[in-house]
Amino acid sequence: MFSPTNMPQSVSTLFSAYAAFAGSVMLIRSMVNELIPYELRSYLSTAIHYLFTPLSPNITLVIDEHCGMSRNQVYDAAEIYLKTKISPSTERLKIGKTPRQRTFSVAIEKGEVVTDVYENIKLKWAFVCTEPQNNGHSGEKKCFELSFNKKYKEKVMDRYLPHVLKRGKEIKDEEKVVKLYNRECPFNDEDGGDHGGMWGSINLEHPSTFDTLALDPELKKMIVDDLNRFLGRKEFYKKVGKAWKRGYLLYGPPGTGKSSLIAAMANYLKFDIYDLELTSIYSNSDLRRVLLSTTNRSILVIEDIDCSMEMRDRQQGGDQYDGSNSRLTLSGLLNFIDGLWSSCGDERIIVFTTNHKDRLDAALLRPGRMDVHINMSYCTPQAFSILASNYLGIRDKNHYLYDEIEGLMESTNVTPAEVAEELMASENADVALEGLVNFLKRKHSEANEVKSEENGKVGDEEAKKLKTDVDEKKIVNKLINRNRILRAARGVRRRNCGRRMIPQNVFGI
Repeated sequence: MFSPTNMPQSVSTLFSAYAAFAGSVMLIRSMVNELIPYELRSYLSTAIHYLFTPLSPNITLVIDEHCGMSRNQVYDAAEIYLKTKISPSTERLKIGKTPRQRTFSVAIEKGEVVTDVYENIKLKWAFVCTEPQNNGHSGEKKCFELSFNKKYKEKVMDRYLPHVLKRGKEIKDEEKVVKLYNRECPFNDEDGGDHGGMWGSINLEHPSTFDTLALDPELKKMIVDDLNRFLGRKEFYKKVGKAWKRGYLLYGPPGTGKSSLIAAMANYLKFDIYDLELTSIYSNSDLRRVLLSTTNRSILVIEDIDCSMEMRDRQQGGDQYDGSNSRLTLSGLLNFIDGLWSSCGDERIIVFTTNHKDRLDAALLRPGRMDVHINMSYCTPQAFSILASNYLGIRDKNHYLYDEIEGLMESTNVTPAEVAEELMASENADVALEGLVNFLKRKHSEANEVKSEENGKVGDEEAKKLKTDVDEKKIVNKLINRNRILRAARGVRRRNCGRRMIPQNVFGI
């Protein structure tokens, strides 16, 4: 029976026993640390932990934002797909809207979990962001973690993930907004921030379409048919062993609609545009990185290539781009367009523009690099009909000045941009077209004056040349006559001298 008188002795005995046990444990621990190597101790600890830890029935798939140097298509599809799976239980969402966006953009905040159900399989998506170590400049590392029961692994890999890819593509096509990318663009329209990426973007709000484009109908139809044929020939390109890409060269004087045609192509195909300035590329490796950072179903635009690539003839020694501190070469550009690196992507269109086609290296112009050459010429009567319909609502040549304008256009070089500027001068069709007639007459008169001056210069040069020839002939004739006179004088002098030297008795006088 417990007695208060025994309590101090019991407590003292208890503490003595605890001290002896603790001392023994410390001794054993010290002996173990001294006698057993660290590697063996670590192995034993892991084995014991594994034996006493219950096995998890789940598996987790990590989906990184990038696969090597390219974007991860599964990540991009999941990012779009999960926006439709946000439930009321989600605690944190990222909302944003820029001045150019029509609706709010909704995204999952880091650390949030979204639940999905597919064919009675419960799946959990977690959005994970990792800060860069050692203050690196690579930016945040983003990934999705997909967790589910292990027994459904094959079904998730074979059916669920393809479903996510397909559904993400469908949503992207439905909500597609054509983007204009540039390396110097300071922000991205999707979230208004710069994440240190290679490209920044804004929404392409250029309204140009093939219906409003001031081109000859036959040329317009040829371009549209070529684009449609390109899109539908994925298996054909694979069968013949060619990269699924197409190159276009737009050449002609300024103001003929080259940029408008590019915008019309992008709006028609729903392809993003990557505006690349070769002056910002410093080496061939830099060019390859730029190519790999572009997405499929896009248009890469290199404008005024004759100005940005001042390269020497390779047969005369070297092909290096003549720029300060630049190691970009013509060979690097050709490999970028049509070499091994050009196959790193599908459904890509490359568009070059120039005002002077004759300045380009012949190696750039061949098929496979610039497959289609499109001459953006001066405004024709057919193109004017489209402009008159767009700006003034005049159709079917229903105006008394039409014939006069068409006659002037056939004999005058005027760009569609100049015609459009005149048509914008007034909303009154009569006033606008009369102004256009006067403008065309002035252009025609100026062209004739320039031509007359050129002809006059040629005539003056010919007259000067003729006069020079006549003067030369006169001088030659004078020299000839002079020589004749001198020779005659010398002959007379010789005869006179001979007569004085002959004796008179020789002749019997």
